[in-house]
Amino acid sequence: MKLKLERRVAPSQIMQYLSPLLAVGLTALTGLCMFIAMGKDPATAFYVFAVQPIENLYGVGELLIKASPLILIGLGLAVGFRANVWNIGAEGQLTVGVIFSGVVALHYGPQGGSWVLPAMVVAGAFGGMLWSAIPAFLRTRFNANEILTSLMLTYVAQLWLSYLIYGPWRDPNGFNFPQSEPLAPSALFPILIEGTRLNASVLITLAAVVFTWFILKRSFVGYQLQVVGLSEPAARYAGFNGRRAVWIAMLAGGVASGIAGVGEIAGPLGQLFPTASPGYGFAAIIVAFLGRLQPIGIVLGGLLISLLYLSGEAAQMTLNLPSAITGLFQGVLLFFLLGADILITYRIRVIPGTVKLKKVTA
Repeated sequence: MKLKLERRVAPSQIMQYLSPLLAVGLTALTGLCMFIAMGKDPATAFYVFAVQPIENLYGVGELLIKASPLILIGLGLAVGFRANVWNIGAEGQLTVGVIFSGVVALHYGPQGGSWVLPAMVVAGAFGGMLWSAIPAFLRTRFNANEILTSLMLTYVAQLWLSYLIYGPWRDPNGFNFPQSEPLAPSALFPILIEGTRLNASVLITLAAVVFTWFILKRSFVGYQLQVVGLSEPAARYAGFNGRRAVWIAMLAGGVASGIAGVGEIAGPLGQLFPTASPGYGFAAIIVAFLGRLQPIGIVLGGLLISLLYLSGEAAQMTLNLPSAITGLFQGVLLFFLLGADILITYRIRVIPGTVKLKKVTA
């Protein structure tokens, strides 16, 4: 007996939108079984993971401030994924956005005026765009795989930031800790709600949601990207430029990631560290697919992954679980999501086996 994946004639459109909910439910069930196996009370674990992080105004602010970069990067990546361009280096592009905006913030310091923060946003966007342009050029010029090139550039960017923080940018009054000087007030986003860390960077994300929806749903560029993603030969026949689509897809992810990096150092962090991101660039890939590459879905997916980050922190303090619990749940969620996508597109067919008898000669 053999198992074979057979492509469905017409995949269910309803299941394509319900599969994220199914993946979330299976992830929750897996977590429940895991907690029972570890001897944890399921009710307590559910409270710690689903309620405790957002039971007050400060927690809601933390949920939104962590969801903001996830949503922003997820929107940029969704533009590329629709065109079948796989930008996996958003983490590196975020890091370069931190470096470029950090140059502006640290150079002008307290002497800078109200123009410093907008200049940081522009510099961060340019840095992320520049870093994403490298795999775009390699793809269009040499047909290099953008998955590998964008991913490898992530580690280059992280080493570059580490060199700066451990070297010329280290705070001389920071007791030898790897960190830069605190950013001046003019280089920080203003707080929106007192008593929380929620700042004005979330407004950029909200504007990006509206802008991305318009590009994907109401613009000719969005239509071209979708056609290129569905069938590149058909796009060429229609006169659409596949190389142009690659550049648009990669640069969109780079700009969004670079601005997300600015939101981190000019928001909750307030200075530069060797690890400016807890992995938002990689987690945003899950956000994009969880949201079905749709802006509204990406917002919901970003809120869910943000809750997982907060839940992981709460679980460390309340349930004495390791910090890897957040990555574990993200991985399980992605596993079930990809598994559901495969079963939507393909059905498992059982092929009966045949028994072959060998002739035995004396």
